[in-house]
Amino acid sequence: MSGQLPATANAFMNGVINETPVISIMTQIEVLGFSNPPEIQTFLNEFIAASLVIPLNDDIVNTTIEIRKKNKIKTPDAIIAATAITLNYPLITRNVSDFKKLAALKIIDPWSV
Repeated sequence: MSGQLPATANAFMNGVINETPVISIMTQIEVLGFSNPPEIQTFLNEFIAASLVIPLNDDIVNTTIEIRKKNKIKTPDAIIAATAITLNYPLITRNVSDFKKLAALKIIDPWSV
């Protein structure tokens, strides 16, 4: 949770959060896998609880494998990308550099909207 969102990004994210967020199981693991101050942890737990968490399935696993065969990308990032690609959803992330080589993936950087 480093850095504050610019006003335009904050407005964009408020629109996203007003809908049910859809996240990969890997995103849940990564987000909740850090030690955070209690107020941040509460916020993150509530966000995850309000989200539709997509588990791994055969389509996501097979897409992850194909992504890893063709790109130098860490497995967790490949799972997150494969989830978005399989569901035909954009990936909302500030970490554009890890995903920019994946042509099939639509990326939205909330800090750039």
